Amino acid sequence: MFSKILGKIKNSSDEENEEQKNLVEKISKMNLTDMRIYVNNKIPNFQVCEDGLIEILNKLLEVDAKTSKRYIDISDNDSKIKKCFDLVLIILTNKKITITAIELVNQFIENSKEIIQKFDQENKQIYSSKFKNHMDLALNNINTRSEMQRKMGVIGN
Repeated sequence: MFSKILGKIKNSSDEENEEQKNLVEKISKMNLTDMRIYVNNKIPNFQVCEDGLIEILNKLLEVDAKTSKRYIDISDNDSKIKKCFDLVLIILTNKKITITAIELVNQFIENSKEIIQKFDQENKQIYSSKFKNHMDLALNNINTRSEMQRKMGVIGN
């Protein structure tokens, strides 16, 4: 009797691991446009999730072993940088964002400070303030969500 229960638990964790592997594989093959479509939840049969947002941010942060460069570099063209910045802003406004994702965005901003400053100066943009405002908005959304869950917990008990 217990072996069936334990077996089902093991199978469900195997299924979760398989889903995680599929998610990582799909996101690793995406370009910035595909990632944006995914974050906007416009890919049929591929729902946006917390793990997907985190995986996208990890992809933007990882350093390529061959070239020793990140996904975006200060020498990249302006359109790629703008698409990347817009993608991060969209992630910050997504309802599925978590504290882990916010920490990764913060790390992305720290790693890309020079790129943000250069892009803002050359293109008369205000991404530095947009990142700050969207970060505050994301934190407020998480606080509101957690307070709502706390209230539902009190009502439920």
